[in-house]
Amino acid sequence: MKYMKARKTILLTVILMSFAIILAGCGGSPAPAEEDSEQEPKSVELFAMDTYMTLTAYGDNADKALSESEKEIKRIDAMLSTGSSDSEISKLNKKKELEVSEETFSLIKRAKEIGEDTGRVFDISVYPVMQAWGFTDKNYRVPEKDELEGLLKRVDVSKVVLDEKKHTVSLDDGMAIDLGGIAKGYTSDRIIEIMKENGVEHALINLGGNVKTFGKKPDGSDWRIAIIDPEDQENYIGGVEVSDKAVITSGGYQRFFEKDGERYFHIIDLSDGFPARNGLTSVTIVSEDGTLADALSTTLFIMGPEKAAKYWSENADKFDAVLVKDDGTVMITEGLEDAYFSDGEHEVIRK
Repeated sequence: MKYMKARKTILLTVILMSFAIILAGCGGSPAPAEEDSEQEPKSVELFAMDTYMTLTAYGDNADKALSESEKEIKRIDAMLSTGSSDSEISKLNKKKELEVSEETFSLIKRAKEIGEDTGRVFDISVYPVMQAWGFTDKNYRVPEKDELEGLLKRVDVSKVVLDEKKHTVSLDDGMAIDLGGIAKGYTSDRIIEIMKENGVEHALINLGGNVKTFGKKPDGSDWRIAIIDPEDQENYIGGVEVSDKAVITSGGYQRFFEKDGERYFHIIDLSDGFPARNGLTSVTIVSEDGTLADALSTTLFIMGPEKAAKYWSENADKFDAVLVKDDGTVMITEGLEDAYFSDGEHEVIRK
């Protein structure tokens, strides 16, 4: 398969760290989208939620919107981070029952709903298994099968009990949750709200590969978001042209460690507690709903190509997807036929 080559510009260096490339023009070369516009862009870069982020906005109130967005990212990170003992999630995991803020309660409720809708393929109570692998503190190890079997008995999002009146969340003994699977997607949705409140009409939000676009580019064209080649992260397989959409990619190349010549990555299949190896190397979700897109990028990866295609066909009104199989085959859902661009071949998944 022929892949398009990516020029190594400053922007590419930053975005490659986030596993998505922002493109401009028709040639497919990575370059700052704002170069085609008469409007002057304003940007801010930061490190939060364990990743590098770049926020770009256009308009008279862009500076104010970006400042507020940066504060919002830090606020949400402090509220949800399992790495901070002061966060609501850490306190809940320790106490097993806690009255949380309305915002945290709503996000846990949404995560629980997505978990139940996906047949628990997406499950925020996987945290003890992630800890066992060392993905939470980077003290990596390969757990024994019997250890994982014991931990998996504690993983069940249906046992996360929510009290709507008191905003109380309860966990069984031995359980712990992590909202990392939807936190950046939710955050991108919140940033777009801030952009709207400040009268910004064009914005590009990149939260470590979790990209969300607001409006079109100032020149009236769609944003061009490229998708990294999972086998060669300096190149890309193609991309999508979008506006007002989240574009979120998950792959086994993002967070991993190697031991005895084998690669172990952070996307865990709850059927056995090991990294998911079900036929996919990369999944990109395109949706107006950043929170949903974040959750489904890992969920469809775990499902594998056949189950992922079936799940999309049952929920095609909510999202589209680009799936990269182990053999390099690229599959796109039919809603992206007019939006997907590539020099390589691809198959179309239809309902």
